[in-house]
Amino acid sequence: MTDQPQTQSQSFRLRSEADLDPLLERIGEARYVLLGEASHGTHEYYTWRARISKRLIEERGFSFIAVEGDWPDCYAINRFVKAYPGAGTDVMAVLQGFERWPTWMWANYEIAALANWLRRHNEHQPDGRKVGFYGLDVYSLWESVEVLNEVLKQQQDPQTARLVDEVVQCFQPYGEDERRYAQAVAQLSESCRREVTALLSEIRRKASSYDHEPEAALNAEMNAWVAVNAERYYESMYSYEENSWNIRDTHMVETLNRLMTHHGPDAKCIVWEHNTHIGDARYTDMAQEGMVNVGQLVRQQQAPDDVVLVGFGSYQGSVIAGRHWGASMESMTVPPARSGSVEALLHREQATDRLLIFDGQPDERFSKERGHRAIGVVYRPEREQYGNYVPTVLARRYDAFLYLDQTRALHPLDLHTNAGLMPEGYPFGV
Repeated sequence: MTDQPQTQSQSFRLRSEADLDPLLERIGEARYVLLGEASHGTHEYYTWRARISKRLIEERGFSFIAVEGDWPDCYAINRFVKAYPGAGTDVMAVLQGFERWPTWMWANYEIAALANWLRRHNEHQPDGRKVGFYGLDVYSLWESVEVLNEVLKQQQDPQTARLVDEVVQCFQPYGEDERRYAQAVAQLSESCRREVTALLSEIRRKASSYDHEPEAALNAEMNAWVAVNAERYYESMYSYEENSWNIRDTHMVETLNRLMTHHGPDAKCIVWEHNTHIGDARYTDMAQEGMVNVGQLVRQQQAPDDVVLVGFGSYQGSVIAGRHWGASMESMTVPPARSGSVEALLHREQATDRLLIFDGQPDERFSKERGHRAIGVVYRPEREQYGNYVPTVLARRYDAFLYLDQTRALHPLDLHTNAGLMPEGYPFGV
């Protein structure tokens, strides 16, 4: 990584939406704009991504936002922002449907504000130009099978419904517990792959006839793909033959590609995911472990001018996270960034929010490997000095970087301790 040509960064003060002009200029005519985050629970990461997305939609005609979320839950947001029949008019009711931990990633006031803005924007668009909101992730095995059951009832397709029943019966002994399924497959070498693959094949054959609502065919086929790849993902958890991370990120890119095809040859997409997914893995220590990610794969599959990767980071503040998987969410203090890290360097130089654009001229600061903070849904601030940093060549991992010196926790719907502090613009926009 360190022998790559050095790159120059241009730095711009970041105070308002108008200060994003240099980023819009850098994006140009790109069709893939991937927006990261250094945690899954920071208010400013959501609101700045929303500002960027709003401008791309209004000024550049972007087609949809795709996020690091489950397809069934995010499709409910898609139905809401496009005002599909039965979608309702209360975004809070839609977001309360997010039940998989960590619920706060999408069931929060920041997303409520964005969804309301998207719905108002779409009111003035013809059907083919309404901006969508979709989930890219692979986790929702059981939920996707349930959705398929409902779709096939509406379509009155008993033949395919029987295939869904076979899938349900195959998974039923594991009680919707992915780990139990993965352990059983590892021990018995028997899986439900045949059943989910047969279901996908049949749905793909018939999906074009599903017409009970707009995008019914897309919804059915995407849920079937989730079922197939989720089964493979969970099986890999206890297998040495496949890398579960690579299965997950490859699924997300495949889903993104299908969405682009669905939206036509002029489609443009905005992706919201953690930096670990959208920042090119080849310029981190992930590459040494044989791991790929969304940013790397999209760069490899598309023309260079068609892809812009935008990373995010901050020096200190607060964040929503859990202390272990499945733990209650809480607002935690994020201590000052570790000495020698990207964030500590930027803070020392100038403790203000700013936008960095990398343009290919020599710049020693960001052309060599430095630690770059990454906070997940599980976080323990007391371990800050021992973990939470990814060795990164910043100017190669991203095309641009938003540095936010002081940040604060996200506003989950069901965390009452800070629900009184609404994000800017709620409920009228972002």
